[in-house]
Amino acid sequence: MTTVRPPRGRPAPEPGADPRTPPAAVIAVRRLFGVEHPDALLVVGTVVFLVLFGLVMVLSSSAVTSAQNNEGDFFAVFLRQGLFALIGIPLMLMIARLPSIFWRRWARHAVMLGLALQLLVFTGLGYDYGGNQNWISLWGFTAQPSEFLKLALVVWLATVLADRANAFTDWKSVVVPAVPVSLLAVVMVLAGQDLGTASIMIAIVLAALFFAGAPLRYLAGMVAVVALGAVLFALTSSSRSSRIDVWLNGCAPEDYEFTCWQSVHALWALGSGGVFGVGLGNSATKWRWLPHAESDFIFAIIGEELGLIGALVVLVLFAVLAVGLMRLVRGHVNPFHRIATGAIMVWIIGQALVNIAVVLGMLPVLGLPLPFISAGGSALVSSLLAIGVVLSLARDLPLPTRPAPGPRPR
Repeated sequence: MTTVRPPRGRPAPEPGADPRTPPAAVIAVRRLFGVEHPDALLVVGTVVFLVLFGLVMVLSSSAVTSAQNNEGDFFAVFLRQGLFALIGIPLMLMIARLPSIFWRRWARHAVMLGLALQLLVFTGLGYDYGGNQNWISLWGFTAQPSEFLKLALVVWLATVLADRANAFTDWKSVVVPAVPVSLLAVVMVLAGQDLGTASIMIAIVLAALFFAGAPLRYLAGMVAVVALGAVLFALTSSSRSSRIDVWLNGCAPEDYEFTCWQSVHALWALGSGGVFGVGLGNSATKWRWLPHAESDFIFAIIGEELGLIGALVVLVLFAVLAVGLMRLVRGHVNPFHRIATGAIMVWIIGQALVNIAVVLGMLPVLGLPLPFISAGGSALVSSLLAIGVVLSLARDLPLPTRPAPGPRPR
C-alpha cells in the first residue's frame, strides 16, 4: 500500500479543511484592521511600512538640528514624531471599524468643526511659522487645522455629491453643491498664506467632482479659473513671485543665499547620494545646510543617504499605494464610497508627487510635507485618519471569490 506524504515545508491540511482558507497570519491581520478585502490590506500594509520608514528617516535627518535646538537632545523631533505615530495608527484602526453611514451622518458637523478650527489661526491662539499663519498653539501643543479641514472637506463633498452623482446637467448643478463651502475653506487657508495646502484642497474638490461624474468640459473650465487665480495670488507676494521666477528662469547669483538656497542644496544632496547613497545617518546636508530637511525636504536626505535605490523604493511604495487605492475606487459601486476614496487618493498621492517634484526642482517651493514620511504631527495624524476612512468604506466591498480547486490535468 502506497503512503501519500505532503510536500516538504507545507503541513498537511486538516481533514475537512478548505484549501482556499488563508493562512492564520493573514486572518489575524484582517481581524486587527477590521478589513477583509485584499486591496484594503495592501493599502494598510504599505501605509504602515511608510510610517516606519519615515520614523527612521526623521531620526536620521533631524538629529543634528534637534540637538542644537533642544540642548543636546538628538531624539527630540524623532520622539515627537513617534508619539504622533502611536496616536495616529490606533486612531486609524478605530475608525476603520466604523460603518459608512457614520461619515454621511456627521459630514456636515465635521466640515463646520474644521472651518471653526481654521478660524482659530486668526485669533490669539494662531501664530506664524515659515511665513504661514496656519498654526495654533493650545496648552503647549501645536497643530495645523488645515490638515484636518482637508479630511472634513473630503467627507462633506462625498456626502453632498453622492445624491447628484452622474446627474450634472449644467454649470449650476456642478457649482452649487460643492463650490461655496469649498471656496470658503480654500480662502481661509489662503488668508494664512499657505498656497501649498490650498492647492491640495483644490485638487480634492476637483477629484470629488470627477469621481462624482461631472462633465470634463466643466472641470476644464474650473481648472482654467483656478490656474488664473493661482497666478494672481502668487503675484500678490514678492516671496512667491520670486520663487516662481527662479523656477522658470533659473537662479541668479544674488538669489543663491535667499530664494534658491533650499532648491540648490536639495539637488546637491540628491546628486551626492549616487546609486547606493552615503549611508544611513551620514548626510552632510542635514548639518544645517538644508532648512526643513526633516519635513518638506526629507526626500533629498533619502536620496543622499540611501541613494537612487532608496529614492526609487519610496516612489515604488507610493505607486503601490496608488494602485491599491485605485482598485478600491473601481470596486465601489456606491457613489459616496467612490467619491470619498477617490478624493483621498488624489490628496495623498498628489501631495507626494508635488513634494517630490519640488525637491527635484520640477515645481517651485510650496512647503508641503511628504505623506507618512516627513516630520509633522498634524500631517501624519490627518493622513492616517484619511486611510482609516478608506478602510472603513472598504468593509462594504464584496470579497473576491476564488474558483474551487479541481483535479490536476495529467
